Amino acid sequence: MNSLASLPDLASRYVDVDALPWKPTPFEGVEIKVLMQNEQGLLTALFRWAPGAVLPLHEHVEIEQTYVLEGSLVDEEGEVTTGNFVWRPAGSRHVARAPNGALILAFFLKPNTFF
Repeated sequence: MNSLASLPDLASRYVDVDALPWKPTPFEGVEIKVLMQNEQGLLTALFRWAPGAVLPLHEHVEIEQTYVLEGSLVDEEGEVTTGNFVWRPAGSRHVARAPNGALILAFFLKPNTFF
């Protein structure tokens, strides 16, 4: 596989997801595999939440999209379960929880703001 630095600007970037390590986030019980990220804040990532993990109050600066691969995420508005999708408008705020754990694929246009 070519290194990203040696690829032409318009070449596809193939990601061996299994080879990527899970990395801790600043939030206990939440780990990340970054699939794609750029300097403007665009991020596509897998997140693995341990049972009981909580993401504290945060604001989605731009639209956030989440597809749940396993488990579920819960907030004050509801629950998104395995095989389902939720998107949140720019400016929305919430505390997210994974009571039984979760594996999610998430897409962000800009990083969240945490309070």
